[in-house]
This record gives sequence, structure tokens and C-alpha cells, in this order.
Amino acid sequence: MVKNQDAMTQNTPSQVSRAKKWRWPISPETVRSVLSSHSVLGLAFAGAIYLVCLSGTLTVFTPDLQQWEVPAAPVLTSLSDEAAGRALVAVTKQTPADTKLYLTMPTPAKAGATIIAYGGKNFERTWAIAQDGALVPLDAVWSDFILNLHLNLHLPRSWGAFIVGLTGVALLSSLVSGVLAHPRVVRDAFHLRLGGSRRLQEADLHNRLGIWALPFHFTLALTGALLGLSTLIVAALSLLLYRGDTTKVYELFLDPPPPVDARAAPMPDIAALIAQARARSPGAEPQSILMERRGRADMRITVHAGRPRLLTQQDEVQFDARGNPVAEEHPRDLVVGSKVLSGIGQVHFGWFGGLPVRIAYGLLGLALCIVTSSGVTIWLARRRDRGRPAPGWERIWAAICWGQPIVLTLTAMIAALAPATPLPATWLTLSGLMIGGVAFVRVPGARLARMMRWVLAALLIALALVHAAWTLTGGAVSLVDGVLLAGGVSLLIGVVRTRRHVAA
Repeated sequence: MVKNQDAMTQNTPSQVSRAKKWRWPISPETVRSVLSSHSVLGLAFAGAIYLVCLSGTLTVFTPDLQQWEVPAAPVLTSLSDEAAGRALVAVTKQTPADTKLYLTMPTPAKAGATIIAYGGKNFERTWAIAQDGALVPLDAVWSDFILNLHLNLHLPRSWGAFIVGLTGVALLSSLVSGVLAHPRVVRDAFHLRLGGSRRLQEADLHNRLGIWALPFHFTLALTGALLGLSTLIVAALSLLLYRGDTTKVYELFLDPPPPVDARAAPMPDIAALIAQARARSPGAEPQSILMERRGRADMRITVHAGRPRLLTQQDEVQFDARGNPVAEEHPRDLVVGSKVLSGIGQVHFGWFGGLPVRIAYGLLGLALCIVTSSGVTIWLARRRDRGRPAPGWERIWAAICWGQPIVLTLTAMIAALAPATPLPATWLTLSGLMIGGVAFVRVPGARLARMMRWVLAALLIALALVHAAWTLTGGAVSLVDGVLLAGGVSLLIGVVRTRRHVAA
């Protein structure tokens, strides 16, 4: 957070009296040093933090975006054991034998049942499951694009995850240094000046949103850093304990595979296995099924079950090719470390509590995007006030702050019109053109930002209306269209008000 130095130049007697009762436990010189470090750290990682936060905010709504992209896909609230078994058998007839199958069943937090087949030579396909077990292709290419953008920035998985993890560390450090650099963090918690100086308004918005949602920001940054840097952590442990053998580190967390036996074996009765897993885990309800090495004697079928009000890994029963249970695990068997590790992903993505939790995560994620954006805007405004403007950087930041939502909206349109288009390459090309183009235009940064808000508002409204008109033929309009329309209209109203305020 940026310290509001202008507000500290004048203190009333009551404020001085209160200051004598309690003083910030850090000297002013240290505060200035921390503030300088906070600014440098934020500027160095601002673009990456903003992109990761923006894509992460969208990733929270992956279930809703998938339904928005493929409105014909069924969204079940329950799935019988027999229908799940029929769906798995049907997938085995449409996929290579060396792929793994992962079936997710409807839960109170997430409606809909899906099957993902993955493995082999970069093979991956997804289906939605109908009530009778029939399969409906779930080709939600834009949702997958957003998810992978957040997870690894569409770089090679290990490198991309590492960079995203570093971004989480930078965000975490910025939050800590921002709090330490703001001595009035408690007294100014509800102090928000609107309509005056742009820099003061941005500073108050930056500080208030940062403080009000600090627990969420801190948790999100910490879990994101742990998830992104997991490969680095594994590599470090392997060097310390096993002379660089990462396989042995993974064996600490994963069960060893069964002995290789490639003899052909028939598919067991999946419905019976689900019922057996339910009986072995009283109080838990099956939520997912993982099938590995199918059609072989060393096949393994793992049924995972969940319990109400628990985020961590819960019940797991593993069966062999004959349908005999060979391993099982329950909450009482897990050590604290395993429980924490298994709950990190749920806490980070907000997929554990249904639509209300996703909405809360979405609003808080949007606040984090605003905190990141306003931090750079404040720094640029401060330079301009001090007679050292950076117009080129003002335009570049406008292209990042408002250009990325524009580019992501364009990719959504392209995905709807031409699903075969490679979205990562399209996103990279559009982003490069956006940033490279505005770097050389002779338009003030603030005006360029207003122009881009106009464009974004128009694109959001157009996308909502066109998609709604398209889905009306099927008898239903997605809630996402309403959110897009409301967002576009709100942005449009905000641009008009800002223009009137500037003109006045």
C-alpha cells in the first residue's frame, strides 16, 4: 500500500493525543525504506501480478464459464452410480487405452458431472454426463484457456508454474511491506476521499481495498506461492534428501504404483465399486473416480468421497481390476501436513462453497486487481506531480490495465466464432500489438485509459447481447450474460461521469 504523505502533514490536537497513546513500532526512517522497497517490488512485478490476479478472478468461475460456453451441456445435481458406470464404459470406447479417466460427480458446491480423459501423447478431452450416463462433448476452449493462463501463463508447465509462484511471493511481500509502510493503517481504515485530487483518491482506494480484504489477499498470495513453487520445493527436497531424485520425493506423498501386469482384463462393475466405497466411508459421499491403466490386470480404480464442511482430502478407496479393495484412506489416517496440503487448492480457487463463495472470491479478486492497478497509477501520478512525468509508461500501463480485459474479451469472441483458433497465440499477438502500439501514440495516458474503457464497455455489452441472442434459441440465457451486460453498462456510466468531472 502507498502511504498517504499528503494527509499526514496536518494533524489535529485530538489526533496528536491519540498518537501519544500508541505509536507505530517502526521508526519513520524504516517506514520510508520499507515504502521505497514496496514501490520497487510492486513496479517490478506489477504486470505479472495484475495478469495473474485478473485471470485468477475469472478462473474462480470456471464451472459457470464452461456452462456459458456450452449451454447444451447438461448440469446435473445428482448422478446415479449406474449412470456413472455407463459413462466410464462409454468413454473407454472413444479414447486411447493409455489415457487416464477422471470422473467428477455433482456436489453441493458444484453442479454438473464431467469426465476428463488425459495422458498419452498430449491427449485431453472432456465430456459432460447426462442423467442416463450419455456423453456430451464439453469443448469449453476459452475456459480452458483462462485456467491455463492463470496456472502457467501458457508457458511450459514447470517454468510457467514457477513464474506464477514467484508472482505470488512478490504479491505476498508487497502486502507485508505495504502494511509496514502505512502507520495509519487502523485509523484510516474507513477514510476515503472521492472527487478531489486524483492521486489522493487513488491512494485512498488503494489503501482501503488493500486493508479491508487483507486476510483474503494474504491467503490467496500464500496459497498461490505454495502451489506455483511446488516444483521448486520438490527439487530442493530431492537435492537435500535424495541426491536430486525427485521421484523419491513424490513417493512420500503418492502411493507406489502396482507391479506392471499388461495382461488384458475386463472392466469391473463400476456401480458396485462406488456402492462399496460408500459403505466403507460412512458419512462421506463419492465425488470423483480415477481410472488408471484400464483394460489391464494392473488397473486401479480410486473412488474419492467427501464429507460436509471439510475442505481437505477426505476418503479414498482403491480397487484392483477384479474389484477388490487394495487400499483405503480416511480423515483419521491423515497427518496435519497432508490435510493442509490437500486443502490449499480448494482455498486458493474458491471451489468449495458453491456460487455464493465464488461470487465473494470474484469480488475480492477484483479488489486485488484494483489494488495492483492503482498502485502503479499512484506512482505515475506522483512522478507527474513532481515534475518528472513518464508519459510512455503511463500509456503502457493503460494498455496493460485496460488492454488485458479488452484482449481477453476479444479471445472470448474469437473462441465462440472460431473454436479451432489457437487462443494462446492469439492472446500473445493481441497483447503485443496493444502494448507496442500505444507505446508510440501521442495520447496522454489518462485519455488513453478512458478511450480503452469505452472500447471495453462496448465489447462487454456486444458479447453479452450476441451470446444471449444465440442461446435464446435453446430456451435459456446464461447468468454470465447478465453479469457481462451489467459490467459493460456500469463501466460505460463510470466513463461518462469521469468525462463530465474532467470537463467541469
